[in-house]
Amino acid sequence: MEQSQTTPRDPKRSLIAAGVNYSLGAVLPFLLSFVVVYALRFALGENFEQSVLYRYLSFLLPQLCFAAAALLWFLRGRKRSLARRVYAPCKWYYYLYALALAFGLLFAFNSLNEFFIRFLELMGYTRQTDWKDYIPPVTDAMLSGWLLLPTMLLVAVIPAFCEETIFRGIQVYTLRESGWGTVPTVLICGAMFSLYHGNPEQTIYQFVCGACFALLAVRSGSPFPSMLAHFLNNAVVLVIGAVFGAEWTLPLAAEIPLAVVGGVLLVAALAVLIFVDKSNRQRGGMRGAGYYFLAAGAGIAVCVLEWLIMAFHGVGT
Repeated sequence: MEQSQTTPRDPKRSLIAAGVNYSLGAVLPFLLSFVVVYALRFALGENFEQSVLYRYLSFLLPQLCFAAAALLWFLRGRKRSLARRVYAPCKWYYYLYALALAFGLLFAFNSLNEFFIRFLELMGYTRQTDWKDYIPPVTDAMLSGWLLLPTMLLVAVIPAFCEETIFRGIQVYTLRESGWGTVPTVLICGAMFSLYHGNPEQTIYQFVCGACFALLAVRSGSPFPSMLAHFLNNAVVLVIGAVFGAEWTLPLAAEIPLAVVGGVLLVAALAVLIFVDKSNRQRGGMRGAGYYFLAAGAGIAVCVLEWLIMAFHGVGT
């Protein structure tokens, strides 16, 4: 069903606010990381990267920045009214779609992402098993005993809420309220989500995840189903890591059936969301895109810089 949405009185201002929201979420962690690194080096010595505290802070810091960026966005107007519109409830069956998307993306599309990594390797890139100073990995110690609880909180629970608030809450809401069509909204939100993560090996995977979650948010009119999908995507990896070790790999006998089932679920869920469920469908282009991308320019520049640093790190290895 075609749904006409009310364009805000000043879409230019709304798009600039959404772009600034993205920039803050990307730039603040970049700047604060230097403060944290120097503080920990002073407190813990040169080997501070090996400490659990550093690894936990590396996951927590970006989420705190996201929370601050979201709070500033909500404070720009009547925060209760904005919060009600962004955190709108939805029908129960969208959570079933979230389950299908999470399972399919993790076990089916993640396997297909290997082809993109092999393409990068043809370009001279070396696959990274440990990003060293760039992305401190989750270790076996962080997945054992009671430490699994704070790890789950910092890697799965908080990111699911904070990142979805930004990308499938504020961004999707603003672009659609500014008259953008469903297709450009989904694709741009997917691209901005992928760009933020800045990991060359996960570029395509994060884009597809971001686009799928954005489509789910558009159809449901709520970020809550994508929060569930995001949480499950991260939490399942942690649980498997807790059982089989942080560097786990699935045996081929398990990987193939999981990929087949995941692929069926993923295709089925997307087919329903694209061709059957027409809720909140909106035709339109990208009105005022220049204002949005100009305001998001600082965040985009930082994310591109981080992507290039990691890409050249792989090429230079």
